Amino acid sequence: MQDGGSAEKTGALRPVQRIRLYEQLVQRLLQHIRDSGLRAGDRLPPERELAQRLGVSRNSLKQAFVILEVQGMVDIRQGDGTYLRRVDQAESLKVLLDRKQRLPDVLDAREALEAKLAELAALRRTDLDLINMDAALETMHEQVAAGELGAEGDRRFHAAMAVAGHSAVLQQFYDAIASQISETRQESLRQPGRPAQSLAQHQRIVAAVRAGDAVAAVAAVRDHIAAVSSVRLLDWQP
Repeated sequence: MQDGGSAEKTGALRPVQRIRLYEQLVQRLLQHIRDSGLRAGDRLPPERELAQRLGVSRNSLKQAFVILEVQGMVDIRQGDGTYLRRVDQAESLKVLLDRKQRLPDVLDAREALEAKLAELAALRRTDLDLINMDAALETMHEQVAAGELGAEGDRRFHAAMAVAGHSAVLQQFYDAIASQISETRQESLRQPGRPAQSLAQHQRIVAAVRAGDAVAAVAAVRDHIAAVSSVRLLDWQP
């Protein structure tokens, strides 16, 4: 007769993971969006109707919508309804919680590093640096005008700023956390109205760098990072 050792080794008796109802609802809602052919800007059916059709409480449905809102997939307008912003595959709750936990540290690092790079850029930038920053902003402007998030133009702008500081060590630090910075960028740019706001903030930073005003450049970067830090994910209390 075998003891329980073999079962323990296989993990057959590990705790069963319970899938929260609102996580299931997220998938059902996304399937409804796809099946209905809804597009960005379309209004979703009222909560009461959806709750009845799904056979769930409106409270559970609200939790599912909050997850979609946190991911920038819907825009919940009080008194007006819920509107679709984009159609995509929702992330798991674990992915969201992991990112929520690490974002504050990454944002702190961004503020310290980018403020110093902006200060140095105002003092050391070359004509070529300004050309590269202007080109990045033009790319972002075109993307935002086309209804996109402007992520590539944003990435190019901050990369050009890192180069303009002309500090090999600081640029290495910047490159080392580039993937984490990208995460904060995506989180910020999917907030309603944020792409155009970020573009304007970038233009202010460049103006200070072009003028050689290190104090103004640092202030502009700190204002920008403060805006980047204002995201639905960090306000979310799961």
